Amino acid sequence: MPLSNRLRAWIGLQRGISTRGGRKGRATRLFVLSSHSNAKLLKSNRRSRYGKALSPYDGSDGVEDDDWFSSEDEFADEEAFDSDKQGFKSQKPRSNNQVRHRLSEDTLQSKTAGRFHSTSNKQNNIGSFHGDCGGKLEAGQSAKNRFCNLSEELDIDEKWFPLLDYLSTFGLKESHFIQIYERHMPSLQINVGSAQERLEFLLSVGVKHKDIRKILLRQPQILGYTVENNLKSHVTFLGSLGIPDSRIGQIITVAPSLFSYSVENSLKPTVRYLLEEVGIKKSELSKVVQLSPQILVQRIDSSWTTRFNFLTKELGAPRDSIVKMVTKHPQLLHYSIEDGLLPRINFLRSIWMRNSEILKVLTSLSQVFSLSLEGNLKPKYMYLVNELQNEVRSLAKYPTYLSLSLDQRIRPRHRFLVSLKKAPKGPFPLSSLVPSDESFCQQWAGTSLDKYLAFRQRLLLKEFADKYKR
Repeated sequence: MPLSNRLRAWIGLQRGISTRGGRKGRATRLFVLSSHSNAKLLKSNRRSRYGKALSPYDGSDGVEDDDWFSSEDEFADEEAFDSDKQGFKSQKPRSNNQVRHRLSEDTLQSKTAGRFHSTSNKQNNIGSFHGDCGGKLEAGQSAKNRFCNLSEELDIDEKWFPLLDYLSTFGLKESHFIQIYERHMPSLQINVGSAQERLEFLLSVGVKHKDIRKILLRQPQILGYTVENNLKSHVTFLGSLGIPDSRIGQIITVAPSLFSYSVENSLKPTVRYLLEEVGIKKSELSKVVQLSPQILVQRIDSSWTTRFNFLTKELGAPRDSIVKMVTKHPQLLHYSIEDGLLPRINFLRSIWMRNSEILKVLTSLSQVFSLSLEGNLKPKYMYLVNELQNEVRSLAKYPTYLSLSLDQRIRPRHRFLVSLKKAPKGPFPLSSLVPSDESFCQQWAGTSLDKYLAFRQRLLLKEFADKYKR
């Protein structure tokens, strides 16, 4: 591989440079994912060894292992709130093609190539930038010195340095400022006093200091949203839904883009649709929003209608069952039908479950739609029939089995009772897997909690060692 290509690949890994589409000679663009939804949940470009999209959740704990999200087209257009102004104007999210200032590919490569060796050992905080600026700089030196590399790479004004200096206290680095510049350059032109007021307001309503960086990378426009005309009204709106104060900060962290939607023209109509058209009970609304804040900025009419029609046709699901699914697991409205819902229904059919049984499982445990087939559902099914000697029909009675961790709950409890010779003959009782560890030890094992926990730890270490040997 030629040096220039190797260099470009290295830079891409370091800074997330994307050379998506476009003709040769077009500008290389730096980007972050859309702020419409939790960033974790939007990593739809991950692929399995079979070429299918994977979610960031791919464990065995039964907590949203695989989230199969549909196209972002199902999210509503943002109502862009002009910085330091009082009005909304409807528009689609800004694309990289609309960024006012860009780095040309040749300029970026030539400048970065000259700093290749110096940036490879770059320190983790802004105060340690070095390279063409005269070696390592100590903390406390002027912002002008500390941001000299950045000013060479981007067309930025020294008047921006106080803001960069302030934002660096939240852990933002040089590469983060480049991402913000490409995503929404005007955000870096905000007066530092105004930015401080807005971020301190977010901290006051429960946003954690460590999450400010995440929010700014997803929604840098938030620096331009005034406290009185935007931030307060949106927080008040969340409170009106019954969301407790202790959860407001988490909602904002997960879906910071909600601040770019008009409360009156977008958010309230979405809530009305959930209540009047979908059929979510008002008493359940707060829980639904807390489980999936992205639902507030989704094109709810489209996502609800398509999934309602699919489940009705595929399983003969009545409306009340589908409403229960959405209430328990509103993320269902984000999942792709082809890559998420249908493969899991087909898996349950493949193990000889009837539609009525599938519907019962999904209504009781809608999280099944979020579980990985290869890493979760299939291994648990194999353990159910081969080790626990249960029939698949038992899943309809105890669907919770599918939500339990195979490594942390199912296998340890089964093996522990077997070791104590207290496992009954025939099918292993799935009800023994449901209670807490303490109740399990009292009711089923007749031994101390410490003894069971020590056994589980040894089992986990042995399984880890066996996997390592393989």
